[in-house]
Amino acid sequence: MVEPEVMMEGDHSLDDCRVATRDALHALFDELHHQRIDLCGIILKGNMVISGKDSSQQASVQEVAEATVTLLQEVVPPAVPGITFLSGGQSEVLASAHLNAMNALDEQPWELSFSYARALQSPALKRWMGDATNVEEAQKALYHRAHCNGLARYAKYSPDMEDEAGR
Repeated sequence: MVEPEVMMEGDHSLDDCRVATRDALHALFDELHHQRIDLCGIILKGNMVISGKDSSQQASVQEVAEATVTLLQEVVPPAVPGITFLSGGQSEVLASAHLNAMNALDEQPWELSFSYARALQSPALKRWMGDATNVEEAQKALYHRAHCNGLARYAKYSPDMEDEAGR
């Protein structure tokens, strides 16, 4: 697993993130080439091309999906079998929506999936709050998020699927 990441913190634009992500991926694949790493044996675990958290211009779900996939097509060799995305501090619903929109685009040479920690765990932790009586509700919240992301992996997720179990 190789994990370059451009952080969401800041007020950078979608285009600034695209440039920084492109530069990071170019450097990564250049080094992997020099180290003679077989790209068929890696999984790229990186960020989506997304506006900074403090940016006044937040990109739409579709803009993020298109910018991310377009950049990946330009930089990531088709030999890479899979790309998993970090949630990077996005809300759990937005992370699912972004992944879904990417998978709804034309077929890609790689599998596009998720490697979310915060976006999976946050709703469960909020429900649990360290109280054993909240375990069942926390488990339901975790299951809901995993289910939503599993559907997003196949472009079958909709924000309409959100309910009280996941929040």
